[in-house]
Amino acid sequence: MITTKEKALESFKSGMNCAQSVLLAFSDQYKFDDNLAFQISSGFGGGMGRLQKTCGAVTGAFMVIGIHNCEKYSNHNLQTDNNRSMIQEFNRRFTQQHQSLDCRDIIKCDLNTEEGQQYCKDNDTKESICSKCISDSIDIVQSLIN
Repeated sequence: MITTKEKALESFKSGMNCAQSVLLAFSDQYKFDDNLAFQISSGFGGGMGRLQKTCGAVTGAFMVIGIHNCEKYSNHNLQTDNNRSMIQEFNRRFTQQHQSLDCRDIIKCDLNTEEGQQYCKDNDTKESICSKCISDSIDIVQSLIN
């Protein structure tokens, strides 16, 4: 049986963005539609539409946390309170590991320039950095929801 982390990394290697890879890795667990999740998270790669703001692995994780709390609690206030506390804890742990939530800071280049694209290619940032962000996001989410 394939693990959630393996599913996320396989999705990323097959061409999904970071947010899609993290979110869809939890589709079996939470029984949500893969196609809709794929569509919803499609604009979050590259730090939200390649703006290089919040890392896609982080936004995907935040979506999973939201789904988790909405499944677990029927009360809106409990959903909101638990989302906030879990997202803040996720933020603390992810930032401790990667020093930032922002894609540009994490990969240390501008994806919107030829030089940045070349840097990413030369340094294989998708494998060396982005895959690690996906893997770490999965680990943090699983520790928070279990």
